[in-house]
Amino acid sequence: MNNQLEKYADLALQTGVNLQKGQGLLLQAPIEAIELVRIVVRKAYEMGAKNVHVEWKDDELTYLKMKHAPMSVLETFPEWRKEAMTSMVKEGYAVLNIYGENPDLLQDIDGKRMAAVMKVSSEALKEYRDYMMNDRARWSIVGYPAKDWAVKIYPELELDEAQQKLWQEIFRIARVDQEDPIKAWEDHNQTLRNAREYLNEKKYKELHFTAEGTDLTIGLTEGHIWHGGAAKATDGVSFNPNIPTEEVFTMPHKYKVNGTVASTKPLSFQGQLIENFTLTFKDGRVVDYTCEKGEEALKNLLEADSDGAARLGEVALVPHESPVSQSGLIFFNTLFDENASCHIALGKAYPTNIEGGSDMDEAAMDANGVNDSIVHEDFMIGSEKMNIDGITETGEREAIFRNGTWAFKL
Repeated sequence: MNNQLEKYADLALQTGVNLQKGQGLLLQAPIEAIELVRIVVRKAYEMGAKNVHVEWKDDELTYLKMKHAPMSVLETFPEWRKEAMTSMVKEGYAVLNIYGENPDLLQDIDGKRMAAVMKVSSEALKEYRDYMMNDRARWSIVGYPAKDWAVKIYPELELDEAQQKLWQEIFRIARVDQEDPIKAWEDHNQTLRNAREYLNEKKYKELHFTAEGTDLTIGLTEGHIWHGGAAKATDGVSFNPNIPTEEVFTMPHKYKVNGTVASTKPLSFQGQLIENFTLTFKDGRVVDYTCEKGEEALKNLLEADSDGAARLGEVALVPHESPVSQSGLIFFNTLFDENASCHIALGKAYPTNIEGGSDMDEAAMDANGVNDSIVHEDFMIGSEKMNIDGITETGEREAIFRNGTWAFKL
């Protein structure tokens, strides 16, 4: 295990955020992950980091605050924390998030309290988030098998065994079980680069998704760009925003999405699970929905702001044979589940997914179909039965996915 943790830390720092000598690191992690955090911090300093600032998270403390704090506190975001986080990315810090929260943490929390926290934090950290979404800061998210998450996935196992089994899956999916994980990720990034280059050459006007419960047409913005795998920050240094990642993704046109789509995996949204839901779009906006579990949380998500939360900001393609999908598990965690399945995201679009997007003001974004919102939430729609056609400017249809996988050779 110690050897695997060392390799995992190397992967997070070298392939994930690609930490440079003299750079600072903002590290966000659950207190359960202290052993891994200590390894990451040691290695970061060995790589020449000027400073590593750790922000600890604790599910139980989060729950107690959400349950008992007065609304006046939940509706206020501390100015000092806003300034601290924003100043670090402005100063060039990389951001590494070790993630493994309890999917059921906030199931009994009133939706109004959840909505208040989401709204105030999204607004307060807008500039911080813009640094991430415009690749002005290098960032990455890696998984950690926190105890409540592990037993959620393996309820039949004792805690220690569940955590060990989830560690095994995380290491396999992140390619840490291979002799040289960093080389394995170089090869994997090349495969994703091949897929996105093919799609960028095609410049499809629309994508048409069909599967059980899904018949959805997504118009793409003019000048859209497909990304996936390694990204390049504005400082010219490459990084991998998510480990794992199996997707290539681009920008839907905020006014050109029509039809109905069915979720294929649960969505964990702010400590609450939303399951078995459908969304119906007309001219880009959700006009109807159904939901078997978590309807209030879904409603809060769609109504997070006046308009953008009910429109799409991302469409991503993931083949069914991805390592996450082949695990056969539902992870109840977007970092992993989104890499098992094609998915779309409600809310803010990545400006880097359109030519000149990072330089557009609000009027230009709207004119070009770029969605803006205080949220960005991926949910899974793919399966082994998913078919996707690309529709060209002349109306011709070409197969992109058949039976859940690429219809062309990478």
